[in-house]
Order: sequence, then structure tokens, then C-alpha cells
Amino acid sequence: MAASGNEGLRIANCSRFYGDRLSAAREMLEDGPIDFLTGDYLAELTMLILWKLKQKDDSRGYATTYLRQMKDVMGLALEKGVKIVTNAGGLNPAGLANELRAIAKDQGITANIAHIEGDDLLAKLPELQAAGHNLAHLDTGQPLAELGAHPLSANAYLGAWGIVDALEQGADIVVCPRVTDASVVVGPAAWKFGWQRDDWDRLAGAVAAGHVVECGAQCTGGNYAFFQEVPGLERPGFPIAEMYDDGSSVITKHAGTGGLVSVGTVTAQLLYEIDAPRYANPDVVARFDTVRLEQVGKDRVRMYGVQGEPATGKVKICLNYLGGFRNAMTLVLTGLDIEAKAALVKRTLLAALDGGKAADSIEFELARGDKADAPTNVEATAQLRVTVKSGNPEKIGRAFSSAVVEMALASYPGFFATTPPGDATPYGVYWPALVPADVVQPVVVLEDGTRRPTAWTEASAGAIDVRPPEIEIPGVPGGPTKRLPLGTVFGARSGDKGGNANVGLWARSAAGYAWLDANLDIDAFKKLMPEAAEMEVRRFAFPNLWAVNFVVVGLLGEGVSSSVRFDPQAKGLGEYLRSRYVDLPEALLADAPQAV
Repeated sequence: MAASGNEGLRIANCSRFYGDRLSAAREMLEDGPIDFLTGDYLAELTMLILWKLKQKDDSRGYATTYLRQMKDVMGLALEKGVKIVTNAGGLNPAGLANELRAIAKDQGITANIAHIEGDDLLAKLPELQAAGHNLAHLDTGQPLAELGAHPLSANAYLGAWGIVDALEQGADIVVCPRVTDASVVVGPAAWKFGWQRDDWDRLAGAVAAGHVVECGAQCTGGNYAFFQEVPGLERPGFPIAEMYDDGSSVITKHAGTGGLVSVGTVTAQLLYEIDAPRYANPDVVARFDTVRLEQVGKDRVRMYGVQGEPATGKVKICLNYLGGFRNAMTLVLTGLDIEAKAALVKRTLLAALDGGKAADSIEFELARGDKADAPTNVEATAQLRVTVKSGNPEKIGRAFSSAVVEMALASYPGFFATTPPGDATPYGVYWPALVPADVVQPVVVLEDGTRRPTAWTEASAGAIDVRPPEIEIPGVPGGPTKRLPLGTVFGARSGDKGGNANVGLWARSAAGYAWLDANLDIDAFKKLMPEAAEMEVRRFAFPNLWAVNFVVVGLLGEGVSSSVRFDPQAKGLGEYLRSRYVDLPEALLADAPQAV
């Protein structure tokens, strides 16, 4: 379905995760015009949650919150001519499509509902391994066969062309399984404008736009470093990507809703959970070092100039396996001798757990929030989090939590806990790997049951000459300095990808970037973040965004629900880095935020 280059396609987002604001779907339909309603309901951890739901009821395995939204707004969407594309199908897209058809029937709605299958590779794992695909872990290189554990789920990240095919066959609602987050934007745009599979720059532009809006209100002021600048943050509106035929877009939101769309909020989201400038999707590799941003109006940021490289012919798969069982309790330590009190807890619990042998691992994490001569009781407290893991839940269930409870009147002074005693719970581990695209067969299942296989874009043997824009950067500012937090003038956004954590930092001026690029190398980063001192840290510069991105490999352990860190998904890591003190040139203080 081709369209003129001047006609924008308004693709709205109404969900970032399983459990996001239920009313967002109706808000996006009622608060202004849109053409597509999309939503992202899946994260690596969500796949494990859906697997657990499916074990209890084989008819489930999808995002039930999406079903509740559709009961509320399906008729309204179709009445307005709005098509709906989401990945809410999770592990059971066919089941969700059938539930949607039942809703349509009950409400007297005529709806053409299609779903996509083919991402589920669990049953094919033995066949793939026998064929020589070792499913090596993307970070460690360890072959899956050496893991010694049976995966619970294995899902390929499908691309956008199945969505395009479903829309071409007249679908009003497309239920996707595990597709890449950006695909729910790329598919509608490619369908609307009639893009070809080798329109690399156009596709890359849609991937960039999809990456920005797939996180919902996180690009309209949510979780924004300079949140004091965001009006109406108590209830920010959800985002819209106005896509254009050339692959450019305008990121915006409905007028009158809370929040902010600025170059800063869009930059922050571009840096979220990325690695190198090459951002790979199965249909194209988007070069994030070519993205250009321009504020073109109130709550309107134009994104343009994105260049793309050919599809790699590889598809990422997300495997989850049962890592074992875990239990945790948090104890409060107050006042004097915090370190000695924590040491007493450690000695006591190690003895109770047979010198620690009863558990496969036992971790003690002391968070020192206490102050000397504190003006209030709470300000004199630290927290000691104790986490145990084992393949045997009996060894670390009540045996562990009861040992903690028994210390209540027989240990350090001021003992109390913030967690109740409980049994061990299972935890999952995320295993990312790559497979050749031709071993994955996406299939579009239409309203009448017709099954249409979707071909992958073949990898191109030829290279594309991508040339990042030349950004004029001034000299590094000098002059007098002040000892101030890094976040006085620099923003940050952090997140997780399995066991890795990323922290993207950006400047608010070219001079700020010049200072950031010159002063924050890997060694300086490790000094500001001592936890990363002995770890592999990767650094990538994005002068087009006035930003640098750091990836700390292995900071989150095995990731997902396996991590024992206080902040297991690194959500607060960027804010921690911003709180660290550096010598900032006074000339940069004009970049400091102004509260609304």
C-alpha cells in the first residue's frame, strides 16, 4: 500500500512491558488521531513468566493485560480505522488470536485478526545442534551443549516482513510472538509506504523510531535524568512516531498530555540498552551513529539521516533455562559498628548452612546508607541483603530463612529484617545466541486459517558505504573548575541486556560533549564506578548524539532473575554515575537543567 512522501503514518505505542498502564490503549485512541496502535509486552524475563503461566494452563502463555485492553477498545479502534500490531502473543499467539476473535464475536465486531508463528525453536534445539549449530552464548562463547541444563523456552526474534504480509492480506489486528521490539513499527511503515527489502536507510530509520517509542513513556519524560524539566510527569502521555516515506520520523505525543518530547528525552531512549553503533535487527542493521535529531516544535523531535546496512542473515534467539532456586532476606543494621555487625551475620549464617556448603552460593551485599550522628533513626541504618542459591530448594528454603529468624534475639543489637521468612523460589537464566535465518520459518496465519510462510531477507555479499555525519566539535573547554556531580550537566540512561549493563551518557552542548569525550575514557569510568574495575568495559562514542555509551560485561551475573545485585536490571546505574563527583569546567554550568 504505497503512500505519498508527504503523508505521515502515526504509529502510537500503548505499552512497554507486561503490566504497563492499562488505560494507555484507550488514551491513545481518544486523545488524538493515530493510524496504528502498537505495544511491546515482552522482555527476556517476561518469557519466563509466560512459560510459568502456560505450565499452569496450556491455553495461556500470552499477555493477559493486552486482552483486557482489547475488551475495552477493540470496537473503538476499528471504528476509527486504527490497526493494531503488538507482540502480546508471547508463547501462544494462536491462543491470543482466538481469544480476540471471541471478544469480537461477543461484542458484535467484524475484525480481521491474523497471528504470526515460527519463533518457537524449543522442539528444534536437538535438530539444530545435530546440524552443527552450537548455539554459543553471545557473550561467553560457551556452546549450549556444555550448559548441562534443559532450556524451558527458545524463541527467535522475528522481523517485520511477516507483519507486512499480514497487513497486505487485510488484517486489522496482528498478533505477534517474539519479534524484535522495533518490528511493530517497521512492519506498519514498510507496508504503508511499499518499502522494498533492500531499502536499508528507510528500514533503519524505522528501526530507530521503533527503538525510541517501544519503551512507551520513557521517551516522553519518564525515567529522564533531568526530570525537573518535565511538566506533568505524574502522568506522561505515551509516544507516537510519525513515520515518513524516506525513513525519517517525528517523535511526538498527543497534545495536552503530560510529559515532554525533546532532543534530550529522545537521546536518552536511543541510548537505552544498546551496545555498539551497529544496532542489528533481522531485517537491517541500523547505524545509530548516523541518527540526527532536531527539535521542530513543542513536543516534536525530528529524527532523520539514519543509514542502514544489509541484513546479516543471522537471527538472535532468546533461551531461558531453570538456573536453580534462590532465597533472600534483608537485615537492617543501625548505628555503630556496621561492618562488625555484618561480619557477625556472615559468620552465623555460614555456620548454620554447614560452612556455606548447604548452598551452591551465598552472597552478602551491604548497602551503606547510614550517616554518622544521624538526625533520624532511619538515616542511621544500613541494609544487609543475603541471597542463597541451590539446585535443591529444601536446602535453602526454610532451612535458610529460619536460621535468619533464629538470630532475632541472639545476634547483633538492633536486629530486625524487612523481609518475611519464606521458601526458595525458582529462578531463570537468559541465554542469547545466534542462528542462521534459514533455520527459522516465520508463518503468517490468516483469519481463515491460511498459513503463509514469510521469507527472510538474504544476507548481502556487498558492503554498504555508511558515512556517519561530520559533527563539528569545539575544543575541550578549560578555565576554572568546580568539584560537582557529573550529573550537574550530563544525562544518563542505563539498562540491562542479559548479564551486561549499559550506561549511556549525553551532553547538552557540543562543548559538553568535547569535555565528556576527552575526560571519560574506560579508565576514568572505572574510577567513577569501582564495581566495574576488574570487569571488561566497552566504550562507544556517538558524536552525532553528543553521547558516549559504556557496556559493563557481566556486571549483572547471568542476568534476568538470576542476578543477586540490589539493582538487578541496572535501572539506577546511570543515576549512580551521575552522582559521582568530578572537576567540571565552570563554562559548562550553563548546561545545568532548569526546573519547570
